[in-house]
Amino acid sequence: MPAKADFIKVFAELKSIFKPYAKKMDIASDTGAYYLLNTRYIMKNKQPLCFGGVRLGKNYVSFYLMSVYASPELLKTMSPELKKRMQGKSCFNFKEADPKLFKELKALTKAGAAKFIDDKFILKLRALQNKGAK
Repeated sequence: MPAKADFIKVFAELKSIFKPYAKKMDIASDTGAYYLLNTRYIMKNKQPLCFGGVRLGKNYVSFYLMSVYASPELLKTMSPELKKRMQGKSCFNFKEADPKLFKELKALTKAGAAKFIDDKFILKLRALQNKGAK
């Protein structure tokens, strides 16, 4: 089992992936164990559209990227190694820092940010949300 200090390092490195987007989005939470970044788009439920986050857990550090849930085609070029770290539709778990996979997550996050700042894409999401509510 990795030491707690290792998890803190992993948390900091994963959190840094979101840094380039924090000025155009809103930091909803920023503690030593949880970081959450929301877009400025308000959805039908009157809540902001979540972009992603990092959570320091007991057994691993989780990286959440909601744009891959909303736009699964972003995952088509994902490496098998990163795919192994995936849990659910938008969560990646790590026990140690992995520069190669973190670089891939950084590129995936950049592609996801491009989707989540595109007004046309957001309108489609809202339309899907409205359709699902009926």
